[in-house]
Amino acid sequence: MTRPVAPEQVAWEIRLMAVVVATLAVFGVAAVYGASSIVAVQNGRAGSAFAWNQLVGLMVGGVVFLAAARTDYHVWERLAWPLIGVCAGLLVVPYLPVVRSLAPEINGARRWMDIGPLRFQPSELAKFAVVAWTAMLAAKKGETVREFRRGVMPFLVIVGPLSALVLFQPNLSTAAFMVLLAGVILFTAGARIGHFLLLGLAAVPIAWHEIVSVQYRLARMLTFLSPGEDSQEMSWQITQSVIGVGSGRVFGVGFGQGQQKLGYLPYAYSDFIFSTIGEEWGFVGVTVVVLLYGLFIALGLRIARTAQDSFGMLLATGLTTLIGMSALVHMAVSLALVPTTGLPLPFVSYGRSNLLVSLLAAGVLASVGRHRRPARPLPARGAD
Repeated sequence: MTRPVAPEQVAWEIRLMAVVVATLAVFGVAAVYGASSIVAVQNGRAGSAFAWNQLVGLMVGGVVFLAAARTDYHVWERLAWPLIGVCAGLLVVPYLPVVRSLAPEINGARRWMDIGPLRFQPSELAKFAVVAWTAMLAAKKGETVREFRRGVMPFLVIVGPLSALVLFQPNLSTAAFMVLLAGVILFTAGARIGHFLLLGLAAVPIAWHEIVSVQYRLARMLTFLSPGEDSQEMSWQITQSVIGVGSGRVFGVGFGQGQQKLGYLPYAYSDFIFSTIGEEWGFVGVTVVVLLYGLFIALGLRIARTAQDSFGMLLATGLTTLIGMSALVHMAVSLALVPTTGLPLPFVSYGRSNLLVSLLAAGVLASVGRHRRPARPLPARGAD
């Protein structure tokens, strides 16, 4: 049963969510500038090049957010199958020799597609597609999700191959995250925990093979298990990340004054931007960022709890997990609490694909919040 919500409370919560998202996104542009200006100049570009690209993505994403927030979220229930099909097609492109040129190899991976002047990452859209599709099917199945053959198996048939396409790019962290998103939604829908335990045990050999068969993945795991043993090689990146966070102390060294971006910490503007924030903005800046994400998660879970129907509840849960878990893992990686992955910090990390999808997810979440069942006003005293 969903709980009714007063109309004025709905408006207040949606406005607060919009403020949180806007604050993180605008701060992200500033953080990207502070972390990338030196890298841009070293590559023969203007110091503001990365920040300008991020700002353009934010302006487009702002339109996407508003459009998604004003659109009835049930449209994603109807578009779930077409969207999952489009994502599958885009993820297949790197494996087709005829059109493989559309997916250039960058840093040993084929994760991006180039169409004219546009470059985007299909796996980012695939995460959103998995959330919408899983929520749609789980809502339709109802109590059937408690069964393995008719409940869980159909999800494996679709999400499994889609995640495999991402895995072979290679992109293990995003592939695993897509499976996690589907699992969270299914668990919320009522799937049995025993089924998850069995699937988890079955996935251990696969995950282990994928880790030990790729040198950099094995190095990341060994670094996590034995931190600080070889700071010049395997643990260099994560060691520099922790040094950056610690260097900021309480108030930070100042905007744009961080030293780790000067060649010490790779991808300080994307994969490790939380470390840059810690260095330049200090404990105070880190605390504010953490509180903003905590507030976003709290609002998202409240929207899910008071959603109009089961599809809205599952969709809001999945989208909140998409943003919240990405942020949590990114921050944990920067603090050496989990093995290194490539998950960006939503709304903040450099990358227009992730920024657009994050703003789309936030807009759809706001739409679920806007369409909640309003509380009926209490009758006036003395009324018949």
